[in-house]
Amino acid sequence: MNQIYFDNSATTKLDEEVLKEMMPYLTEDYGNASSIYKLGRESRKAIEEARERIAKAIHAEPNEIYFTSGGSEADNTIIRGVAYQYKNKGNHIITSKIEHPAVLETCKQLEKEGFEVSYIGVDEKGRINLEELKNVIKPETILISIMFANNEIGTIQPVDEIGKIAKEHQIIFHTDAVQAVGTLDIDVKDMNIDSLSMSSHKFYGPKGIGALYVRKGIVFQKFMNGGHQERGKRAGTENTAAIVGMGKAIELAYEHVEEHRNHLKELRDYYISQIQERIPYIKINGEPENGLPGLSNISFRFIEGEGILLNLDLKGISASSGSACTSGSLDPSHVLLAIGLPHEIAHGSIRISMGKYNTKEEVDYLIEQMVEIVGRLRAMSPLYEKFLEEEKNGTI
Repeated sequence: MNQIYFDNSATTKLDEEVLKEMMPYLTEDYGNASSIYKLGRESRKAIEEARERIAKAIHAEPNEIYFTSGGSEADNTIIRGVAYQYKNKGNHIITSKIEHPAVLETCKQLEKEGFEVSYIGVDEKGRINLEELKNVIKPETILISIMFANNEIGTIQPVDEIGKIAKEHQIIFHTDAVQAVGTLDIDVKDMNIDSLSMSSHKFYGPKGIGALYVRKGIVFQKFMNGGHQERGKRAGTENTAAIVGMGKAIELAYEHVEEHRNHLKELRDYYISQIQERIPYIKINGEPENGLPGLSNISFRFIEGEGILLNLDLKGISASSGSACTSGSLDPSHVLLAIGLPHEIAHGSIRISMGKYNTKEEVDYLIEQMVEIVGRLRAMSPLYEKFLEEEKNGTI
């Protein structure tokens, strides 16, 4: 059985056009981009063309783009780089409680090194409160890092407003846009974004390559020592093939972005409406109508998300859970707890993230399997049996 893939927020399938453009740099044009002979010059030219494609997609300048190994390195680079560059000005950083671990863990480490971090909360939809943001700003605040769109519940933050607030207070504004790039329209200039992280494998490019946008004029300390690559900010021989692939992938994404968004939204809305109609006692997390077009996060009461996932896998369906249990933690997702879900409901959450290769037929199959699996698992659940009894007796 071919696996049906509904975990596109985790990673995406490499586009065949992207692979085709990468292949020459894995076989024939394999020169080191730092070399002065023809093979090296060809690699350098390809890298700079990719840099231009990426800059164009987010309305930046090519010399504001730095290549990294992915979104996590980009987040680490700018957060630590800004913190240590501007520590004489201040030591206060603002972020949110629902950030990706690449941001949260970096901030926690900086706290151990003498920095102060404010973790602002979110409402039940996962949106930050702009008044709270304004209230926690101090004279010592040097950086605001708020993600563009959440990877678990799809909530899109008011990036324009955050950018305006940061600009008014002369604070650097960074956004982790790993989930947004390739699907949402982004203009770093109009949105007053000073720094932005992205990762190629989220928009049908290769894994192991990402990029960091940093507005011209912002100085940050380098993250990696060594050679002179990336204008002295990121040492190491460039992965030319992957960079070329990323450039092609982002170009393709924005050539078809409206069509792509409509396709994802149609599939997601159909899935949610059918689940709501056919499965009782569920909770839709986030704000799908104003969130990432292909992502839904639904809590199924009285059962564990891991049980649903394992049964889906047996039916040839790949999805993910809102819970971190599969990674060895007994705690549910920090995002779901931050939006106010109790542990027992958060544990029963499933994230379905559609991609451009998904079809309505696949979604129909997913829906049928979800109805059957949830019904079967609930039939074995003491919690569900107790709930039905209490409901029958009117004691709820």
